[in-house]
Formats: sequence, C-alpha cells, structure tokens
Amino acid sequence: MRRRDRQIKDVNKITAVLDACRTASVAMIDGDMPYVIPLSYGYEMEENSLILYFHCAREGRKIEVLKRNNKVCFTVFCEGQPLFAETPCQSGYYFSSVVGSGTVEFIENSAEKRHALRRMFAHQSGKEIEFTDAQADSVCVFRILSEDYTGKQKQKP
Repeated sequence: MRRRDRQIKDVNKITAVLDACRTASVAMIDGDMPYVIPLSYGYEMEENSLILYFHCAREGRKIEVLKRNNKVCFTVFCEGQPLFAETPCQSGYYFSSVVGSGTVEFIENSAEKRHALRRMFAHQSGKEIEFTDAQADSVCVFRILSEDYTGKQKQKP
C-alpha cells in the first residue's frame, strides 16, 4: 500500500468499515476479460480470515464465470463527504474501504445456506431473520474466503 498513513491494520477497525458499508464489488475473470459486479453482502471473521457471504439467482453469467474460475478480488467501499480544496489536486473524498482477494466456495448444504443468509440479512437490515430450507434452496449462496485483505481510510481531521 502506497499510502501507509491511511492503512487500517486493526481488525476491529476493518470490521467497523465492513459494518458501515452495504455493497461489495466482486471482480472475476471471464475468459480473458475482467468482469465486476456489485453485490449485497454479509460477513463474519474467523481468526485471521474474512468470510463474505452473497446470494443470487441460481443461474446466470456470474455463476458460470465463478464455476470456471473461483479466484476473485473484492472491494467494499463507503464514500464519505467530498473534500474541496483550493486546488483540484488537493480535492477528493473522505472514505473507508476494505480490499482483498480470495476464492469462491458455493454453499450447497441447507443449514450452511441458512446461516449465510442470516448473516447477510442481519448485516443488511439489522434484524435476525430465520430462513426455511425451501427459501435457502431457492437461491444460489456462495462465500468468499479471504486471508488477503486490508483496510484503507481517509478520515476527516
């Protein structure tokens, strides 16, 4: 990371960024071209690993691409207030982000899918919601397991 003064190393501060944001952009490789898509997520930490959970339709381009190559990178980004300076080169935004890479694992087990969906919807809504097997089995659920992630933040003084 070039701007070490903005790097977030503390896991508690990284989880605070993950708590504040709602969308992750997931980038994958479709043949010889990159493909990126924004997705709602939920997450949990296990020791030094970050697990991001997602759900989507059970078919489509994203699923096909991920089945061919499960290596991905992601960005979770919370845009803050704009920073306007006297010169454009000093202007920008206050922001917080988490960036990383990992591998996608499709979740097939109904109990694991229900767990992932609970984590997602608790993150998105702040409510604990129970899902039935039928609900869980009606969607595709996958996770990104990442041990290679970092946070970055430009805070307001």
